[in-house]
Amino acid sequence: MADSSNAPVVLVDGSSYLYRAFFASQQADLRTKDGRPTGAIRLVTSMMRSLLKAYPNSPIAVIFDAKGKTFRDEIYSEYKAQRPPMPDDLRSQVEPIHAIIKAMGIPLFVEEGVEADDVIGTLARQAEAADREVIISTGDKDMAQLVDERVTLINTMNDTTLDPVAVVEKFGVGPELIIDFLALMGDKVDNIPGVPGVGEKTALALLQGIGSIADLYQNLDKIADLGFRGSKTMAAKLEEHREMAELSYLLATIKTDVALSIDLGDICRPAPQPEVLAELFREYEFRTWVAELEQQGEQSVSIAKPVQPAIERHYETLLERAQLEAWIEKLTSAGCFAVDTETTSLNYMEAQLVGVSFCCEAGKAAYLPLAHDYVGAPEQVDFDWALAQLKPLLESREILKVGQHLKYDMNVLARYNINLQGIASDTMLQSYVLNSTATRHDMDSLASYYLDESTTKFEELAGKGKKQLTFNQIEIEPASAYAAEDADITWRLYETLSSSLGELPELKSLLSEIEVPLVPVLSRIERNGALIDPSMLAQQSVEIEARLKELEQEAYEVAGKPFNLSSPKQLQVILFEEQGIPVIKKTPKGAPSTAEEVLQELALEYPLPKLIIEHRGLSKLKSTYTDKLPTMIDPGTKRL
Repeated sequence: MADSSNAPVVLVDGSSYLYRAFFASQQADLRTKDGRPTGAIRLVTSMMRSLLKAYPNSPIAVIFDAKGKTFRDEIYSEYKAQRPPMPDDLRSQVEPIHAIIKAMGIPLFVEEGVEADDVIGTLARQAEAADREVIISTGDKDMAQLVDERVTLINTMNDTTLDPVAVVEKFGVGPELIIDFLALMGDKVDNIPGVPGVGEKTALALLQGIGSIADLYQNLDKIADLGFRGSKTMAAKLEEHREMAELSYLLATIKTDVALSIDLGDICRPAPQPEVLAELFREYEFRTWVAELEQQGEQSVSIAKPVQPAIERHYETLLERAQLEAWIEKLTSAGCFAVDTETTSLNYMEAQLVGVSFCCEAGKAAYLPLAHDYVGAPEQVDFDWALAQLKPLLESREILKVGQHLKYDMNVLARYNINLQGIASDTMLQSYVLNSTATRHDMDSLASYYLDESTTKFEELAGKGKKQLTFNQIEIEPASAYAAEDADITWRLYETLSSSLGELPELKSLLSEIEVPLVPVLSRIERNGALIDPSMLAQQSVEIEARLKELEQEAYEVAGKPFNLSSPKQLQVILFEEQGIPVIKKTPKGAPSTAEEVLQELALEYPLPKLIIEHRGLSKLKSTYTDKLPTMIDPGTKRL
């Protein structure tokens, strides 16, 4: 079993997705031949498959609401009272969804008398206390209050992620004020009353201007100075409805200290039940997924992860010429070895070579530092001499090389006049050909999945963000352990994946006859780049700019005043309020949409939308291509 001790804990808001999947699939009205609805089953299953693929090593749990009342019903009898009963077509899909989740090997929890939100909130805080990252998969805005540096929300239905910064961008306030935000404006979905007369704009004005509800009640005399519409009377309104505001705050707060019958330790990954899963997929006529399971069953012997023996590591740092010469002799005698470069950038056209690592026997690897230049760095083997010694080895067609994403290393070495040849295989390609959906194909994920190994992450050495070090700035001792591990893991992955592919002749041929031979071809194409004419693009930018100004003047004349053509809010006012153009679509927040497809339809009858469409298209063309492409030309090759 892969080491998941450092992987994030994934908590899935099952109840949220259950309803969202049902309503999202209503229009398609998917059913079996005998008429049973399957839309929600299909969408929820698809979301769970996506999560398993995205977080292959994470403990995952799905939490559903229990039947019956909770503490919120006791303090406010109208809580969720307006909700209609569960539709029959949804009710019939709940049990199959539960069965499929369990068969996929995902724990499912229903805590009696506790809402799913509170279970998730409590487990999330338990995970944080255990120094774990947390991913909450939900479509519920209430969950934004749980977000912090360790807790992130993802919504697999629209592929969005909310960290603390994204919460502010989406809601206008940070996670620490989400409860206040919901309490002030109320929540129709959960029937949280809020403060009468306070909508989203007013709530934001209050929270951004003064702070939390507690701060508001301590500074009622300052509210009138905020200047929003209704600010003069808002203090009195808040005072009048103080009890309602405090009740709403209590209802909107996700509890994070509930006494549960489960804890973080119960979130483990039991073995999936492919036979049960296949039978459920057949019953609900998910033929593609049945075929996938059957294919995996046919390949189960070869794709099954072999038990990996414990391997002692012996890594060497090559600081002397004699050491490098001895390793070159060793690699030559081996006839095949793993190679990995360490550089200053992920952009191979900018990357400066810092060192090279090698391995030809599991657990035994070496790192050759060449350009570590931090203060106090030890003397290293001469850069040019070392590359001159390595060049015959790396360019030999008879001595084979393997790597992880070897195209990158090939591109880097080519900049130093070394034409890497004799490519035996690439572990990233091996993994993809063997099973494209089993896991991600980066080295860390492959090591975890196939070798049960937890590797050193680059951020552990270099840090994160603006202060992140480049590899040349990292001290040689930890850099050597990291780089040698890369080569060692790559070699062990090569051995493991080669063994699995050896039992699958068709896939082995696909790898050796198509995928691997394409590596040098794609490398050459990428390095050659494309020749573009920056002066021509500059001239086109000037012409586009002139046309944009013409369009702006035409738009001002049609609108009767100047405005920002790139502002959706200003466009909404002019199109739908001032010009009276009918609203044909709204955004999720209820505002009139000015999306491309809406403007295209309106342009058939109205002149201003037509001008806006042309302006948007030319603005995009200018910013993305005629302005941008010249700045991307490589200063060395003069090509893109």
